[in-house]
Amino acid sequence: MAAAGAAPLLPVTAAEAAPSADRSGFPLLRDGTAVDVVVDAADDPAVIRAAGDLQADVERVGGVRPRLLHTVPQSSELLVLVGTIGTSPVIDRLVAQRRLDVSRVKGRWEASVTQVVDRPLPGVGRALVIAGSDRRGTVYGVYDTSERIGVSPWYWWADVPVARRDTVTVPAGPLVRPEPAVRYRGVFINDEQNLTTWSHRTQEPDKNIGPKTYERVFELLLRLKANYLWPAMHPYSDFFNKHRENPELAQRYGIVVGSSHPEAMLRNGVHEWEPWAEEHRAEDGTLPLYDYTVNPSVISDYWRARARQNAAYESSWTIGMRGLHDSALETKHATTVPEKVAVMNDIIADQRRILAEEVGPAAEPQIFIPYKEVLELYNAGVRVPEDVTLIWPDDNHGNMRQLPNDAERSRPGGNGIYYHLSYWGRPRSYLWLDTTQLSKVWQELRRVHEHRVDRMWIFNVGDVKSIETGLSFCLDMAWDVDRWGPGDVEDFLVEWAGRQFGRRYGSEIAAIRTEYYRLAAQRRPEFIDRAVFSTVHHGDEAGLRMTAYEQLLDRARRLGAKLPEAYRDAYYELVEYPVHGAWLMNLKYYWADRNALAVRQGRGAGTNRFADLAEAAHAEEQAITRRYNTQIAGGKWDGIVNPYPSEIPKAPGRPAVTRLPRQETSGLGLASEGNETGADRPLSFSSYTRDRRFVDVFNTGFLPLTWRAEASAPWVRPSTTGGELTDQVRVWAEIDWPRVPEGTHRPTLVFTGGGRSIQVPLLVVNDGERARRRARGFVEAHGYVSIDAAHFDRAVPRGGARWRTVRGLGRRTAAVEAVPTTAPPIAEDLATRSPELRYRVRFSTAGTFPVTVFRLPSLDERGRRRLAVALDDQPPAVLSGQAIATGNRGDAWARNVEEGIEKLTARVTVSAPGEHVLRVFMVDPGIAVDQIVIDTGGMAGGYLAPPESYRRT
Repeated sequence: MAAAGAAPLLPVTAAEAAPSADRSGFPLLRDGTAVDVVVDAADDPAVIRAAGDLQADVERVGGVRPRLLHTVPQSSELLVLVGTIGTSPVIDRLVAQRRLDVSRVKGRWEASVTQVVDRPLPGVGRALVIAGSDRRGTVYGVYDTSERIGVSPWYWWADVPVARRDTVTVPAGPLVRPEPAVRYRGVFINDEQNLTTWSHRTQEPDKNIGPKTYERVFELLLRLKANYLWPAMHPYSDFFNKHRENPELAQRYGIVVGSSHPEAMLRNGVHEWEPWAEEHRAEDGTLPLYDYTVNPSVISDYWRARARQNAAYESSWTIGMRGLHDSALETKHATTVPEKVAVMNDIIADQRRILAEEVGPAAEPQIFIPYKEVLELYNAGVRVPEDVTLIWPDDNHGNMRQLPNDAERSRPGGNGIYYHLSYWGRPRSYLWLDTTQLSKVWQELRRVHEHRVDRMWIFNVGDVKSIETGLSFCLDMAWDVDRWGPGDVEDFLVEWAGRQFGRRYGSEIAAIRTEYYRLAAQRRPEFIDRAVFSTVHHGDEAGLRMTAYEQLLDRARRLGAKLPEAYRDAYYELVEYPVHGAWLMNLKYYWADRNALAVRQGRGAGTNRFADLAEAAHAEEQAITRRYNTQIAGGKWDGIVNPYPSEIPKAPGRPAVTRLPRQETSGLGLASEGNETGADRPLSFSSYTRDRRFVDVFNTGFLPLTWRAEASAPWVRPSTTGGELTDQVRVWAEIDWPRVPEGTHRPTLVFTGGGRSIQVPLLVVNDGERARRRARGFVEAHGYVSIDAAHFDRAVPRGGARWRTVRGLGRRTAAVEAVPTTAPPIAEDLATRSPELRYRVRFSTAGTFPVTVFRLPSLDERGRRRLAVALDDQPPAVLSGQAIATGNRGDAWARNVEEGIEKLTARVTVSAPGEHVLRVFMVDPGIAVDQIVIDTGGMAGGYLAPPESYRRT
């Protein structure tokens, strides 16, 4: 939207609001008088209705409602003229007189121009003209004006307040909204139990999502510049056509209604097939099956009835077939893949004939969605007519399964995508929070568009709530896919947060959301489980993650306290609750893991303390959800947010914990970092990384005891040296490096108490300050080298391809991606033909070692997912990643989507200690690399990569 003037869309908070000093602007309200809005009565109902929203928005800002007129008054100093080119006589007159420049708008799809025109008509001094190329173009121009005066698209759905002002002015300069990058842009309301619960409780007690709710949905979509909907489809929701007001409302709003992959021809099989079958029993009284090989005529009539019923509405027609309620295609009399392909071809031909007969030329767009098993049939030879749009699905976890080839890209019907921001299914569901990293979304959507997939983008948003930020980003990209580049996705968050809360808060909110997405990229909160993150390795990686979450929540709360009171509800919904909820979901499992570890370690009182903390975290999580549903916005959102709905997959619930009966005993125990119990693995210290390490000192009983710690070397510094021990204490050991002689040392820490003495060995390697200052590249320490892929020494482009850094992507701060994603694979002569990344590495040991590349999952079910690694001039080793989404649990694909990365391992030979160059080559385009780890013999267990190795910067 750069050309659409994004900056003027930023509002100010109430504290920042002041009358505009820009005399060149156009006042919509001044001196208590609002400017009339004129829209021709012959214009489309969608335009007239949107003009009414502009009335309401001016009143929201200024407290005065403009009049909405359908004829131009004889005399008026100021007017707002709204109309569609070719439909509004007033607009057409201005165009013919060359008073209104529509050269970038006329004849385009959903484009608009907003321009101030002096003396546009007799008796009118000045007018703000909003003209669209078609009905939705005009509607979007109207809503652009609403945003420019400070009304967020999320004013109702997220309670973003509207700053009140006595004078309401918009800039006078022309604002052109060119046609979108993607023609149809919309959402799929899916797995919608919470939305249904909320709608029934607060909107329509006699319905389960009806027209009153859909009115709100339609308005939101239009304000977000979307035009397309797949409505709610599950058993607990009313199907869309049950209430005939729904399609009529969609037509009046200008929303194109389609249906999902199991809902052919706008039919909701969950609700509609059974009554239809009951009315069309066979002669022997049996119910017909939803199987085209058994009952083709009954099914064909079923489809025809809906085509006839909805022929007058602007619709999208899903052709093809799957089973009822998102199940696989049933074909009793076609068992082989070729037989099923033939059946699908017959189905499509039948549906096309129905649409031609019942709807005629208006039966467009028609879409075919090769989802799950249908993709296999499509690849095996299903014939999809050239004018039908192919809708390519992701793997339900944000990774596109397959993209069109050259022949498919040239089809007149074009290509689209079905992309998930929320999902119910294997291997795990994520339905609660908006947790898909925006840079991941950017990476996949850019890849999609580079493959000329631009006819339709549909996003699964679950219950709508909680997906506010991700949905806004997706729809912004769908309009202007080039707006955001690989280095500035966070800038979207700055701008978006500025629109909701005011410019002064945009950067800080963006930083909070970016860190929130990064932590979710390590593991979605809905995917958390027992013993995922290590509590004993890498400084307690689970505990460090909890600290990062806690610091993030503290940051979010401190900012929230600075906001004006009117913004607190919106801030809780959009920022604080997601951070707080994600932290608590992780925290209760962290304490449960510590509880289980305490049992294995033979702890006493500490075992019960960890159990209490786990259950307290779960109780707090339930409490903040109750607050969201019953207190925020006065209880407006009752039932909309619930991690534990009754009929769909739930987020992880209360983890089981163990409690011990109290015993009047005491005893000293410990576990040093890297050990579940005891201290067999020494604490490792390097003068390069200058880490600190922990020792958990604990009581094996319940009675207090006295303990003390003593180091064998004066330069070993424990964080505490003793005291009274009730349950446990974590002692951190650090090294006073200026006092350590150069070389390798093996001091000890000795812990004494309860009549027992336990020795903890340390391994301290000091190469000296001069070596540290002179080191180039990544330095081996602790038996490994850990590299963030974005920290390359050099990137070498070749053959029209290159590696680029994508900020905010992956588990750290950035990842690197091989682009363009349409580049041809390179499988031979990699060292001379393939773009490469080079990393300097200083090894202290020689040998043959495993090198593991952490790549971000991406798929290509008709291709491969490969890269290569080499050390120095050794032959590159090609690594093949998972290219196919199996839809299973427990296999490589499932592990990749749960963890958000795929680990690919080769071996490299270090001929001698010293400096070497690690090289990473592109084999297939679109591969993204996050981290690289070389295990030189000291790698410990852990879910994440070890902390990044030292490199002088």
